[in-house]
Amino acid sequence: MAERFIIIGADAAGMSAATQIRRLKPGAEITAYERGRTVSYAQCGLPYWIGGIVSEAEMLVARTVEQFKTHYDIDVKIRHEVVAIDAKQKTVTVRNLNEDREETVGYDKVLIATGARAVMPPWDGRELRGVFPLKNMDDAHRIKQYLAEEDIRNVVVIGGGYIGLEMAEAFERLGKTITVIDLAPQLALTFDPDMAALAEEALKRHGIDVVLETEVRRLVGEGGRVRAVETNKGTFAAELVLVAVGVVPNNELAITVGAELGPKGAIRVNDKMETSIADVYAAGDCATQYHRIKGQDDFIPLGTHANKQGRIAGTNMGGGEAHFAGVVGSAIMKVLDIAMARTGLSSREAEALGIPYETVSIRSRSRARYYPEAKALSIKMLYRTDDRRLLGAQIVGEDGVDKRIDVLATALYHEMTIDDLEKLDLSYAPPFNSVWDPIQQAATVAKKQL
Repeated sequence: MAERFIIIGADAAGMSAATQIRRLKPGAEITAYERGRTVSYAQCGLPYWIGGIVSEAEMLVARTVEQFKTHYDIDVKIRHEVVAIDAKQKTVTVRNLNEDREETVGYDKVLIATGARAVMPPWDGRELRGVFPLKNMDDAHRIKQYLAEEDIRNVVVIGGGYIGLEMAEAFERLGKTITVIDLAPQLALTFDPDMAALAEEALKRHGIDVVLETEVRRLVGEGGRVRAVETNKGTFAAELVLVAVGVVPNNELAITVGAELGPKGAIRVNDKMETSIADVYAAGDCATQYHRIKGQDDFIPLGTHANKQGRIAGTNMGGGEAHFAGVVGSAIMKVLDIAMARTGLSSREAEALGIPYETVSIRSRSRARYYPEAKALSIKMLYRTDDRRLLGAQIVGEDGVDKRIDVLATALYHEMTIDDLEKLDLSYAPPFNSVWDPIQQAATVAKKQL
């Protein structure tokens, strides 16, 4: 009999694994089960479709169910939810959501790629029409439909993280009046407060109200629709509320099968994406990622990690050999007219780990100062005071943020010091850079501090 591979979840990690298995096992039987209606799509692109930058939802879909069948001979079943794994019998129980019936299917190896779900706090009024999370394509379709059908003038975004800030921009493009509410004393908690303040300034420049250190108490409705958000600092009018207060891994299958969990309840995996249960793998937003700088498992659900982990899981499931090298905590987001990027550790993380560190902050420019359209860059770097190794960096600006954060992420991966940064041979021409790159400028200042 042909080997049987079951993929639970047909998005980034799941389908990366499935296609890799097919390359290694041409005769295998591969079935992917997806609870939703859309497979293999770019979740990160959803705010840009809602905001109108991306014109069609189909542009976010990498491959359809039919394409997986035609090109890869992978059977993808949508609206099918795997509700149990029996590791002893090596079977999964699948519920057909369209027909409300269950069946049991055998496997040789199974991958849990169930992703994460948006947190919806237990506020009164959370069931009102007009209250939405944003985690998947179905959420995005509901938001788009509601915007088209209802008279939406006031929008409240609860949560100032990546999704909250990207959706604030989307609603601003649509001409809405927006208030961003967050319980924390700053936006973008993965950044240091001084860098996060630049995001707050960007929102306010575009007429978006920011209300921090504010607790949501309930959502107020009228006629079954949301009309306001009540907080400890007053009530804010809202015909639409976007809840973006974080995500949690979909770990229920791992719990029932007895797999070990890691930080924040993510499924703990080794560098081959194996769980603690034989022939059960996990990858993507439901799994842990090893953090190279922290030296421990972490939970950083991003599309880049999901695709890499999926490919590695598929390689090992298919009989090959691949290892996940870990992450350094790199991320970037667009906030209206600025980009915010980070890699490595923030000050808060370095303190929590008890690492001896110092910071250096400079303001520089993305190009030669005399060249037209040279934009301001704010750079903050963390480095160890004992061995001078780079620990992390954050950059905010209108231009040149992405190229520099990627240089610093590479430096972190290779455990470079601030002295190494100063010596780098980086490209220069006035339209692209200064003679001394801002990274090197910051490294020079750091050396003087030491």
